Amino acid sequence: MAAGDLVVTDLDGTLWHLENEIHPTALAALRQVVASSTPLLVATGRRRGATLRPLGPLGVLPPAVVLNGAIGVDLATQKRFHAEPFIPDHAVAVLTAFRDVGLDPCLYVEEPDCEVVVSAAPSTSRHHLESLADAVRTGDLDRLARDEPVFMFSLIGLPHGQLAAAAEQIAGLAETHLDRSFDVPGTATITVAPLGRSKWKGVQAWCRYAGFSPKRVIALGDGPNDVELLSRADLSLVPEGAHPAALKLADHVIPKPNEGGWAALLDHL
Repeated sequence: MAAGDLVVTDLDGTLWHLENEIHPTALAALRQVVASSTPLLVATGRRRGATLRPLGPLGVLPPAVVLNGAIGVDLATQKRFHAEPFIPDHAVAVLTAFRDVGLDPCLYVEEPDCEVVVSAAPSTSRHHLESLADAVRTGDLDRLARDEPVFMFSLIGLPHGQLAAAAEQIAGLAETHLDRSFDVPGTATITVAPLGRSKWKGVQAWCRYAGFSPKRVIALGDGPNDVELLSRADLSLVPEGAHPAALKLADHVIPKPNEGGWAALLDHL
């Protein structure tokens, strides 16, 4: 079994502030890590297609843990190495909780031509719907939650108070992550995952899949969905301006992503 350092990185708010604005210094460091013998694993709340879209043109196709630990996929081969959907009864309960506060969420699935299912009147922002492009379809959310594997719920680009009410309603039913929206300034994002699921579980799944025993895990993250990853890592690098829960776990605070802060990783390899 191979051993050594393992680098695990979040994307939004960590590697970049916006996917089309990766700092040249961070990009050069990313390519240097990819070219080295140190394995790189992406761990993100993004879906598979939204992870591949910005990384592919950069020529960077590492394995990735997407949907906050729900699915693990080798971006280069598209081979899946991990999957952890909701228990159906729990998915139904989360959907009901959203609707109790007047919201219709996005449900994340793994279908041949679709990653997200929405109702005829979804509550997520227009910007989010437009970003889903061909990866979204309209469907019966009640049937889907009851009968098909659902990996995550989300709403993006809504007022913080509205999503905070949803998080309160869902508390105890699932893992909720409420954070700022990077794509729609001044708004918030909520993602909801099964209880006990985290990016860290996806990291463990990749290690088993790859036969890799990390001597040291170096994690880079900025959000509440990175908390378990940062707490379990041997070394945690968190950018300035990150969520307070992430900053509390930082071994080192690095510059913001729009300042190329990700490149500070090279000082620790």
